[in-house]
Amino acid sequence: QVQLVESGGGLVQPGGSLRLSCAASGFTFSRYWMYWVRQAPGKGLEWVSRINQDGSGTYYADSMKGRFTISRDNAKNTLYLQMNSLKSEDTAAYYCAAQCRSLQPGKIECDYWGQGTQVTVSS
Repeated sequence: QVQLVESGGGLVQPGGSLRLSCAASGFTFSRYWMYWVRQAPGKGLEWVSRINQDGSGTYYADSMKGRFTISRDNAKNTLYLQMNSLKSEDTAAYYCAAQCRSLQPGKIECDYWGQGTQVTVSS
């Protein structure tokens, strides 16, 4: 049974940093691209970042470039998202996901999702 369990969210001041983790189990983690997706209050799902199987390829939505860093440790079956220079508009529930077929706005489709971790950026 596939499980994705996020952790590391919390309350942080604008300009601060957080590191999210996603522990994966129930599938061969190293064989799959992995994704971070977020949902702000009252808004739809938004793709944040994705990483290829060995971590050599990383991609970000424009608003996250230069501030967020995705990484993975295949030995630990864990996905990470380092978030720096956080802004109030980064406030959202952050989800890790696997086996995503579509990342189109309004049509993000993934087979597996974690339960999410809340990030709140506020002074």
